[in-house]
Amino acid sequence: MKQQEINYWITAMLHKHERVSDLNITVGKTLQVESDGVLVPVDVIPPVPTLTPFQAEVFALNLIGGNRRLIRDLVTKGSCDLSYSLDEKRRFRVNIFSQKGHYSTVLRKLEDEIPSIRGYHFPEAFQKMAREVNGLILFTGSTGTGKTTSMAAILNRINKERAVHIVTLEDPIEYVHPHQKATFNQREMGDDFDTFANGLRAALRQAPKVILVGEIRDRETLEIALTAAETGHLVFSTLHTIDTGQTINRVLGMFEQDEQPQIRHRLADTIRWVVSQRLLPKIGGGRIAALEILCTSMRIRDLILNGETEEKTFYNVVKDGSARHMRTFDQHLLELFESDLITEESAVLYATHRSEIKRGIDTVKSARGERTSSIDGLRMEQLEEDDPYRQ
Repeated sequence: MKQQEINYWITAMLHKHERVSDLNITVGKTLQVESDGVLVPVDVIPPVPTLTPFQAEVFALNLIGGNRRLIRDLVTKGSCDLSYSLDEKRRFRVNIFSQKGHYSTVLRKLEDEIPSIRGYHFPEAFQKMAREVNGLILFTGSTGTGKTTSMAAILNRINKERAVHIVTLEDPIEYVHPHQKATFNQREMGDDFDTFANGLRAALRQAPKVILVGEIRDRETLEIALTAAETGHLVFSTLHTIDTGQTINRVLGMFEQDEQPQIRHRLADTIRWVVSQRLLPKIGGGRIAALEILCTSMRIRDLILNGETEEKTFYNVVKDGSARHMRTFDQHLLELFESDLITEESAVLYATHRSEIKRGIDTVKSARGERTSSIDGLRMEQLEEDDPYRQ
């Protein structure tokens, strides 16, 4: 297989279906793309009914292109991350990994247009995040839920409004920001720095006002991020947690018990926002993000410093914090259902507290004049005149 054949496969996979997000190359399967969250096969000429180990390996090595660092990572760590471009507008984030002695490749299609807060209908809270001057802002959720897109939209707003130096540490670079009012320096792991911790430590000497760290993967990176936030920088980063409350607890859990008092005070002083994301199927096709948003407040600070109790939880504080642009997943899911953007089944499936959202859905359906029960034929049984139990 030659490079031209590889690029033909990629081009064919991009154009066979609408709303393609990922391209999947796996031995024993045909070429596949993920469209609206579902893997679907792709036909090419000549046909590829099932990929052979040789085809999968040649595909992977063509993307690597002889890069020694990537080959070393693949051999020693079992996987490697890179970016790949067909042209200036068609770019991909790529992960190549070994499984059962074969190589598999997943290419995540990157958008060629920088996202905007207004264009993606992000909430007013995102505008406020763009105006923060220091502190820590975390975006959380599983892989592929749009965390990078959300942060890129906020950085795009900062770029348009503030003449500041922005340093990003990414693995790999996904959105290439042009210089506008802000000055961007975007660094890619492997080529420009070796670890997020070292890249972040170096960034503190590069006089930025805003720093984006692709992911907080260890305690060392977290400690440096906290230090950066404490010393007047605005720091954005991501974590793999399921909601905002768990995010705070995960951060605290990275430290030993005897360190807890100090780290609780540091976190209470530096955290500004936590946004958790889940991606749902949208009615009519495509997907839509459900967002849970936590903003620092006196009640949030108290929970960080003293911990949760049965009565006082992050969930309940976020639920009651609409005046500060806070909301839970369940509240946003109910909004999306009420706006006919998602189905009842999706709302229940992705909810945090299913009993609570079911009650909310029943309220919405009742207001619409729709039935709230699927039980038919309920009636009181008529007692006969001679029934001895009839009073």
